[in-house]
Amino acid sequence: MERRLSAIMVADVVGFSRLMRSNEVGTLQALKAHRSELVDGKITEYSGRIVKHTGDGFIAEFSSVLNATNCAVEIQTNMELRNVDIPQDRCLEFRIGINAGDIIHDDGDVFGDGVNVAARIESLARPGGVAVTGSTREQMASKTDLVFEDAGTQTLKNIDQPVQIYHVIHTANDTGPAKVASPRELSVAVLPFVNMSGDSEQEYFADGITEDLITDLSKISALFVVGRNSVFTYKGKSVNLIQAARELGVKFLLEGSVRKSGQKVRITAQFIDGATGGHLWADRYDRDLTDIFALQDEITQTIVDQLQIKLGAAETGKSSKAPTQNMDAYSYYLKGRQYYHQRTRRLLKLGRQMFEKAVELDPGFARAFAGIADCNSFANSWYGADASFDEVLATTNKAITLEPNLAEAHAAKGFALLSAGRQEEAAQSLQHALSIDPLCYESHYYYARYCVLDRNYERAAVHFIRALEIRPDDYRSPLLLHSVLKDLGRIDERREYIQLGLKRAEIAAGLHSGNTDPWELGAATLAANGELTLARKWLDRALAIREDSESPSYNVACTYAGLGEFDSAIDVLEGVLEVVGPDGIQWIKADSDMNPLREHPRFQKLMRKWT
Repeated sequence: MERRLSAIMVADVVGFSRLMRSNEVGTLQALKAHRSELVDGKITEYSGRIVKHTGDGFIAEFSSVLNATNCAVEIQTNMELRNVDIPQDRCLEFRIGINAGDIIHDDGDVFGDGVNVAARIESLARPGGVAVTGSTREQMASKTDLVFEDAGTQTLKNIDQPVQIYHVIHTANDTGPAKVASPRELSVAVLPFVNMSGDSEQEYFADGITEDLITDLSKISALFVVGRNSVFTYKGKSVNLIQAARELGVKFLLEGSVRKSGQKVRITAQFIDGATGGHLWADRYDRDLTDIFALQDEITQTIVDQLQIKLGAAETGKSSKAPTQNMDAYSYYLKGRQYYHQRTRRLLKLGRQMFEKAVELDPGFARAFAGIADCNSFANSWYGADASFDEVLATTNKAITLEPNLAEAHAAKGFALLSAGRQEEAAQSLQHALSIDPLCYESHYYYARYCVLDRNYERAAVHFIRALEIRPDDYRSPLLLHSVLKDLGRIDERREYIQLGLKRAEIAAGLHSGNTDPWELGAATLAANGELTLARKWLDRALAIREDSESPSYNVACTYAGLGEFDSAIDVLEGVLEVVGPDGIQWIKADSDMNPLREHPRFQKLMRKWT
């Protein structure tokens, strides 16, 4: 062992657990790229060495405090530039802490209080920021033009003496101060509200309130709000609030519960300081169900007041328009959405029925009209027309008329146009939907499918990946990615997304035991990937629970094709083509899962008949 004075830099990724839950493949790719293209080179440039990587971070040693701090500032400044075109919820940001002290060196590793202090103050650094100890700042003295903000004396875990902390703010230069970090002080995560009704059927209601609060808070530009995909991983779990705030990379948490009984609802809500777990505000509301949306606005406004956010004129009242004032209609809408995302013909019909009941109760409910159109468009694509194209298009136009800036309505119109084979018009509607709300799942998913039909595989990959990040239960996007990434030659990435999709598909199948779609799509993907034994197991599972009334499945045909059972594949495909819509035919033409069949005479004859 050896002792020497060193400057230790400790860094980790803000909200790494949140990023991994959203998209573990993309998160690890981004982290590797940042390390190889930026971090490693900067540390070498400033005569430092990486002692070790720590999963989502690293520990580095420098002989000079000034070198360590300047290196940290350059890393953070460049990270801000690298994140310019990245969606806010996908930005990978480091916290960096620096401390100088007596360090023990043993077999290439470093130990001692000097390292421990650096690790503790790293957790106090702002997202994208650098924190240093008072002694570290003193050693730099007049040798630097860095400007520091006094963060006071902090008591650190397992450190005997309190430590003075400073945040690095900016450098002074001829053109004025260059900001190093943009502190994410105004950040919040809405944890899933707990259903206290004693009825599992009411889970959708508590989830709906959580999602609406996330949506309302997300409309406030000064506030960073963690998306649904990340917070719902905490659903049903006992949550350590301080740990959750750190994992999600936020300063504040909103948690609560919902108890619904007849036409009455009781909601409790607590606004929590993520650093301490202490309550900043808590309240209980006993209301009629008809007051639920006004109550959501009230909770949102209370949070705004607590954070002392000044809203611009354009943001004032953004959340004031409730989707409906009829709570029964809202309940049917939430049920319909749940059915729609399961995608089998039977469940699509149930979803449409729920949406139709919602608009019967509230003819002005735009989201429910969009849901009806989505169910009909998907059915028309793969299960035979349940409604004419003109009817579906009229439904989407009704939704748009009721709520012109509803992204889901424009996405539904784009999907309707796509299912009718009007691809250019579909692209325009979907692009407009994305411009209204870049976090709309349907917009990304439908647009990715459009890009596949357009043979624009690079863009298809971008939107499939964005879709799977927005919805944590989306298994289709990672599984459909496999053929897109294969065409792009991104084989390693393809393998990783297949595993992600299969894991999500198994979860979805477990939640809805009668839904064959996860097993069928998983089987098709496994067969195309050459995993024939496992593909057969997934296919057998799907066929065992498949109802006789279900339409022929395109994914079953794909699985047989991948297994080399060409006649069985074409037998199923004949039934598919009897009911498939124009975009379904185009999908069959573009889908690489059909490649094993393309030279088969029966397949060629079949495609000539239908095209």
